[in-house]
Formats: sequence, structure tokens, C-alpha cells
Amino acid sequence: MSELQTEFESAVEEVRKLSRRPSDSNLLELYALFKQATSGDASGKRPGMLDFKGRAKYDAWTQKKGASKDDAMSSYIVLVKKLQATNG
Repeated sequence: MSELQTEFESAVEEVRKLSRRPSDSNLLELYALFKQATSGDASGKRPGMLDFKGRAKYDAWTQKKGASKDDAMSSYIVLVKKLQATNG
């Protein structure tokens, strides 16, 4: 396992330990970066109009299209560190 992968997995655990819930925009960004890092580009159909949450998550993920898994992991780690500094 690479050092980046190890640091990414640690960041995934750390985000669960934040003292305050991140904002919705930060949660969407975390979701999109996680999916891009673990699954690659978005796949499947876009959720229907009445599935607001699913649609927002899918749209956030599709905005990461083309980003490498390593870039997505690095961005996820940076965001988690930022959230730890502001949210504890």
C-alpha cells in the first residue's frame, strides 16, 4: 500500500471524528473526492428530479471527472486537514 493510500485511509477515519458536522458544500466535496479516489469517474444514471440528495451527490462527483485517483486522494486529505483546523 502506498503512503498516499495510507494517508487517505487515515483521513477517511479522521473525518468521522470531527467535533462538528461539516457544511453541506464540504460534505458534497468530501463525497465527490472519495468517490473519485475509490471508484474513478462517475458512472450510472443521474438520479431522478425528486431525489435531491442523490442528484446533488452525483453532480458533485461528475464535476471531478478526469481527475486521477491520486489527485482526488490528495485533495481529500487537504480538505480533511482544513476541516480539522476549523472544526476540531
